[in-house]
Amino acid sequence: MFAHIPSSLQPNIFFGHVGHMAAGFKKLGNSKAHPDYVLEDLWINNGRPEFMFLDFRPIQYPILLLTTHDLAEQVVRATRSRPYSVTKSPTVQGEFGALVGKRSMLTQHDGESWKALRKQFNPGFAPQHLVTLLPVIINKTSLFIEKLDAAATSGAVTEMERLCVNCTFDIIGEVITNVDSHAQEEELADGNNFLRNFRLLSETYVSGSGLGLAAINPLTQFKRYFYSRRMDAALHEIIQDKFNTIQQSRGSETKQTTDRSVLALALQDVKSLTPDISQTVADQCKTFLFAGHDTTSILLQRLLYALSIHPSCLSKIRAEHNSIFGSQDPQTVLLSRPDETLKSLVYTSACIKEALRLWPPAATARMSHDGFKLRTKEGEQVMVDECVIYPIQHIIHRDPSVYGPTADDFVPERWTGDTDTSTATNVDANGTTTPTGTIPAGAWRPFERGPRNCIGQELANLEARVILACVIRRYDFVKVGVGEIEKNEKGLPLIDAKGRYRTKSELISTMSVTSKPIDKTRMIVKHRQP
Repeated sequence: MFAHIPSSLQPNIFFGHVGHMAAGFKKLGNSKAHPDYVLEDLWINNGRPEFMFLDFRPIQYPILLLTTHDLAEQVVRATRSRPYSVTKSPTVQGEFGALVGKRSMLTQHDGESWKALRKQFNPGFAPQHLVTLLPVIINKTSLFIEKLDAAATSGAVTEMERLCVNCTFDIIGEVITNVDSHAQEEELADGNNFLRNFRLLSETYVSGSGLGLAAINPLTQFKRYFYSRRMDAALHEIIQDKFNTIQQSRGSETKQTTDRSVLALALQDVKSLTPDISQTVADQCKTFLFAGHDTTSILLQRLLYALSIHPSCLSKIRAEHNSIFGSQDPQTVLLSRPDETLKSLVYTSACIKEALRLWPPAATARMSHDGFKLRTKEGEQVMVDECVIYPIQHIIHRDPSVYGPTADDFVPERWTGDTDTSTATNVDANGTTTPTGTIPAGAWRPFERGPRNCIGQELANLEARVILACVIRRYDFVKVGVGEIEKNEKGLPLIDAKGRYRTKSELISTMSVTSKPIDKTRMIVKHRQP
């Protein structure tokens, strides 16, 4: 069935290329490492082809790895025959359906259904609307600062993953529903049914071999079903209350509600809240709550770590904040002059864009059933139906033909004059790539591209800019364990030829639904000395 797809890897007659992955993890020496590291090693050892076929039957679908931005663009762009790009892979729903629901726009196969959902929820993620929610982000960032202050005072090793996750969930929860989840206040968080069951559900998505083996564990499947149902019940209550409030406001003299949450905006034109509509809305809320907190949390962890081992970059971002905020509280300045201030955070945005390039939190997987063909650089057309098409950002984002000899390095300066982190602006009405700088637009795709790009990318960028502006001058972050800085006999950091602090090891990623730092980013937080 797939004999026409070139592959230099020798398959096993019974298990295809599964053995190559197993050997790759063994070679890597860490079974919890993200599968992308193994795939990258296989790709390098097989001559760095522009695509690579891996047959994982009978455990999983075959996978076609795309390693160039040109091939990736062919899959995600809109065409006349595929106006919403190649459809999502069924593996997305199979793996993450319990988290986001069967009707999530993240997993929708039908283009028209996806389009209707995107149209319904787009107003809540419009950039001009998100700026009006800045007080929510600032308020939750204040709680984050309280937690960092406590960590700095104690001097104890802190898992930054926990602090960042709680902060970003607090933000996205209120942005989506206008309900305070109290995620950063443990004494109150347990009273939130949705949050409690969401956390329990998330614990069932642990790092494994990367072949989706947890999906065939009956106990794991039962837990996911159980906690997902409980999450739904909690969300349906919120949705019903929101709908009732909107209906009541229509009968009042004001005829409008002050609630501008994503959920409230999406329900504005709903005349009757049927169980079917409520479930569809609930699935979108679950999608936004999961993706909206997880990706931003990972981005923050990676930024804090990257800046902590790149002293020159840290000095530059602090200098930018000094020039913008001076001795004033960044929160006050952001609230009084939001548009002007956010636009001024140019180097901050470059750091965000570079962190997303090197450590993209999430990816896409597609599957065609109707004769889709990829056109190689030699002009050959290859039919790729019925296999999972995986544009591997870990390789595409580090392409030396695009990013040069510093492709693996954290260099925010490469984005000078091109700090826009939106992928939506780089595709025209015909689906044609329109670069905004010297780097091809398709070579940077952390929010993926084309019509089905991430609806929440502007919110993630806004959160990251605000939180960095509020904390990066206030604290020093010192990594402990994996990725720890090497020091000399006097206790001073050792610096390499590129001006970075030398580290004892690399802070690699693991896969737990998304791509996360493997050790929960364990750090010591210190109050910065003036």
